Amino acid sequence: MRADSDLAAVALDAMTHVLDLDPSDSVLVVTDEPTVDCGRAFAAAARRHGCDVATWLLPEDERPLTAMPPEMADLLEDRTVVVNAIIGDVREVPFRLEWLGLVEESPVIRMGHCPGIDLDMMTGGPMDVDYGAMQERAEELFAAFADAVSVHITTDLGTDLHLDLTDRKLISDLKSEPGCGVNLPCGEAYCAPLENGADGRLVVDGCFGSWGNLDAPATFTLEGGRVTDVTCDDAPALAEILRILETDAGARTIAELGIGLNPGARLTDNMLEAEKAGGTAHIAFGANKGLAGGVNESQVHVDYLFKSPRMKIKAADGSEREIVL
Repeated sequence: MRADSDLAAVALDAMTHVLDLDPSDSVLVVTDEPTVDCGRAFAAAARRHGCDVATWLLPEDERPLTAMPPEMADLLEDRTVVVNAIIGDVREVPFRLEWLGLVEESPVIRMGHCPGIDLDMMTGGPMDVDYGAMQERAEELFAAFADAVSVHITTDLGTDLHLDLTDRKLISDLKSEPGCGVNLPCGEAYCAPLENGADGRLVVDGCFGSWGNLDAPATFTLEGGRVTDVTCDDAPALAEILRILETDAGARTIAELGIGLNPGARLTDNMLEAEKAGGTAHIAFGANKGLAGGVNESQVHVDYLFKSPRMKIKAADGSEREIVL
């Protein structure tokens, strides 16, 4: 494991590239006991850069948090940068959505959101990468999806999914700005497909949510943007997927298409890292009101990862182009 000073160096590199960290910034680091070493690295990095820094530890005796502790609202006063170095428990999605919504209401705060970050990600993994190379890959995908109205996604395992992308622009998470926080580690291009515009079959052969990697692929059937059926020979995982999909009326609705960009990301059990890996894509169901154009409301937003997709993109003029990840 790297020395604390080296962890801070990695954190500072990420914060300067992704959050445009400036010595004049006032930084808040929200962390918890399981991830406190990562939180300390972000705090040390910001102090090294000359910033005013405050840290706040989530109350461990109240975990999993299903709502935002009321005292958190006062933490944002005069802050310009927020980093959330916390665990990625899917049961805490309602709390995280409430907190993210409050932070993104600010006209000045840039946010790095790290649900599930660990020290391994900061020691030669997806945090310690060439940010310029990721931007070049993102530009390639932006060009491929320019004026896209739909995409047809297939895989060798049987994914055969059509998504309506009309007026839904592909963006990346490589730069935070007020009103639009990003993940750290970053490294995906994503969009919100039309909520009623997803039809076909999705075969998931990676990890999902905070569950980890599946022991057997899960097959989702989608009609009119909603999941109508799920099958999987991994019985415990299937039970968890069905539980999540029954959370509320919006939990079965298509929320996101994401594509991995990060050359340092690995196919671990941790979705925060795995969804950034090259050669992968992921589909999320649930809330997407924080994504450009998204209108679906839910108490959950859960990503499902699949490997080696092919994408046939149709543009507004009828032309088509195909990419293989």
